[in-house]
Amino acid sequence: MDTEIELKFLVSDNEVPLIPALITQFAKRVNNKPAKNLQNAYYDSPSRELRALDIGLRTRCADNNCEQTIKLSGQVVGGLHQRPEYNLPLSGNKPDIFAFDANIWPMGMRLESIAENLYPIFSTNFIRRTWLIETNNGGEIEVVLDKGEISASGQTEQICELEIELVEGDRSDLFELADQLLSHIGLRLGFYSKAARGYRLADNLPLTVDKAIGFVPLDDDCTQEQALIATVNYAIEFVQKHEQCYVNEPTLKALKRIIDGIRLIRHAFWLFDDFVAKESTESLKKELKWLLGELQWVESASYLKTYTSKRHAYYKRIHGAPELAQVINDLKDVQPTPTDLEDLFHCSRYNKLILDLTRWLLDKSWRQNWDQQAIKAAQSSAKSKAKRTFDADWKNLRNTFSDSNPLSVGEYLQARGVLEEMLLSGNCFGSIYDSPQRHDFRAPWVDIVFGIHELETLHYLKQLCEGQKETSFVEILTWLQQKADFLISAMEQSRHASLNCEPYW
Repeated sequence: MDTEIELKFLVSDNEVPLIPALITQFAKRVNNKPAKNLQNAYYDSPSRELRALDIGLRTRCADNNCEQTIKLSGQVVGGLHQRPEYNLPLSGNKPDIFAFDANIWPMGMRLESIAENLYPIFSTNFIRRTWLIETNNGGEIEVVLDKGEISASGQTEQICELEIELVEGDRSDLFELADQLLSHIGLRLGFYSKAARGYRLADNLPLTVDKAIGFVPLDDDCTQEQALIATVNYAIEFVQKHEQCYVNEPTLKALKRIIDGIRLIRHAFWLFDDFVAKESTESLKKELKWLLGELQWVESASYLKTYTSKRHAYYKRIHGAPELAQVINDLKDVQPTPTDLEDLFHCSRYNKLILDLTRWLLDKSWRQNWDQQAIKAAQSSAKSKAKRTFDADWKNLRNTFSDSNPLSVGEYLQARGVLEEMLLSGNCFGSIYDSPQRHDFRAPWVDIVFGIHELETLHYLKQLCEGQKETSFVEILTWLQQKADFLISAMEQSRHASLNCEPYW
């Protein structure tokens, strides 16, 4: 058995010629291997039983030599892929899964049934260039560049990937090479394997934007440190998934989910500060703040999109006020374009941030300079931490929202931060608790958050209208006030219902 430890990057055609020179600069010694044409087929049963177990079964042929490979469930953190891998020679055209050691398979796997129903789901065909490099520290890294395509169900998808795999030595060499590459060419960390992309193509299941950030999967008996690792890893994956969603189809919804993922990482740093020292996250938080700044325009862009959508009542009002419509169109014209966003996702600073977060997790950097108190906190129950956090959040919410008098627009807007932090804590710890009770408690508060977003949409348009004397602007301001009053009335009902909910923890 081998365990792959590799970083995967997506590379554009115009960056490919720069790669050999960069590798040579980094390495003490380089062995440039001959290029190969690799033809691969991926097998599964019609019900995708291997896929459900996160097992990949592949045949590969090159230069009249064929092999079959099993890749078992592993770990992907921010672009670093670690998976157990088994390779055997193959004499025929179809894989023989009985040839592998019986001990590698998960308990209870229906091997005979799967073997009878195996068929090729999709194929990949690409040219592989390989460099084997020796690092200055005596390590060995294999660098491969794959260019070709994935084929499934009559459709194709291009492959242009750079993979750097640690063959021997310290993992830090892998990250140093990655840093060297990112500093000089526009790469993007690749989260999805060729197999994952092939299955999506074969089953016509394109990536879709999540409606919300969801809940970090945690075991009931996990420690605080395990909860931290799970949360940051979940958030990195969430960011990378929606980065790819945006590249596939540019939407504001995808960018909003990226922002959600970034905020979850920052929240985790704060949430687990009993054992995560500020010094260990200082540079990361600085870069996360930079990235949020780069995406700050997304919120106002979502307001402008609402105003110009024919599905919303705003459209008719604004359409009747040409001056206002022009102001809105001018604001939309200065927004970053999809090309600008793709440049951001390919830039060195963004990808180094994802890489640094990955390395922070893998190296467990928060453990530096630990004292006994921090060790005790890290090893303590995540569920007890959740209860303390939720109790404090609940007290804070009741202080913020329990006023018997109706809250004003301004008061709701000011309360947004408190409410969103409480909901983020629930995203971190919520999976530990009963799902229906959790939903019943959170639903009214989520409604209030949506209400606050609507109020902000109204408030932004009000700011664009204020100071204008035309009759159409005055009419719109009156209409906006009526909408705000109606919205506040509905939110007041949710507020009172929320305060009467039974805490689920």
